[in-house]
Amino acid sequence: MSCQAAILSAVPPHAIFVFAELAAGADPLEAAAQLAAASHPDHLVVGLGSTFLAALGADIPGMRPFPALVGPGVSMPRTPSALVLRISGVDPGEVLHRERAVLAALSAFTVVDRVAGFMYGPSLDLTGYEDGTENPDTDDAPAVALLDGHGPGLDGGSVLAVQRWVHDLDAFGAMSRHAQDHTFGRERDGNAEIEDAPESAHVKRTAQEDFDPEAFLWRRSMPWRDQRGQGLVFVSFSATMDPFEAQCRRMVGEDDGIVDALFSFTRPVTGGAWWCPPVADGRLDLRACRPR
Repeated sequence: MSCQAAILSAVPPHAIFVFAELAAGADPLEAAAQLAAASHPDHLVVGLGSTFLAALGADIPGMRPFPALVGPGVSMPRTPSALVLRISGVDPGEVLHRERAVLAALSAFTVVDRVAGFMYGPSLDLTGYEDGTENPDTDDAPAVALLDGHGPGLDGGSVLAVQRWVHDLDAFGAMSRHAQDHTFGRERDGNAEIEDAPESAHVKRTAQEDFDPEAFLWRRSMPWRDQRGQGLVFVSFSATMDPFEAQCRRMVGEDDGIVDALFSFTRPVTGGAWWCPPVADGRLDLRACRPR
């Protein structure tokens, strides 16, 4: 199987996340044809949303719309789109020109939102805490991130989850170091896990091996900042929707009423899931999206 190369590559220094809908009057089949005809460079991730897949008559194993979730005093919104692109580069200028080239080939789509991500230090969140500590090893990433055993056109595909979290850094900065560490469940200096952290600590809410079945994700999140504020673009890849949805449901306290302590200073304002088709001969393999 051959996946989109950028799924398994290192988190890029800079990237733009572009969300798009079908243009007014656009034929979904023509939109899919544009995606299939365009070359697929290694700096690009393409994800197809559930409404777009449904319009194409595609039935992707393990793929479904991300549900809007509500817990005690918190929520995770669902903000779907027909298409999401992650276009990466070494600097914002390179990203801009790559974005222009990609969008020039996709006239059937209209951009509805953008957010620019960047690396902060050695993969840090803007709070200064390390992000993605529990990621699988690189050798194990394909088994977590990619669909397998379903045949051509499906194997190598991946479910991409994206949420934009808005941080209140003033509120976070007003916490004591003890409270900050116990919010994450890790020490900021050294990143050691805190054994006696409260059950609301983020590492305890999302401990991947504690779910049944286990809920492992290949996380590729990036900080963001623009006129709307700042925070984290949460990004994960998985073979199906199951692990991402399971973690989100536990974070909002759906099973036990305990809300993830992250909500004390940050909140998601967008959220969705998209299917990333595999690649064949340098182009997206959209065999699974052909009408049946």
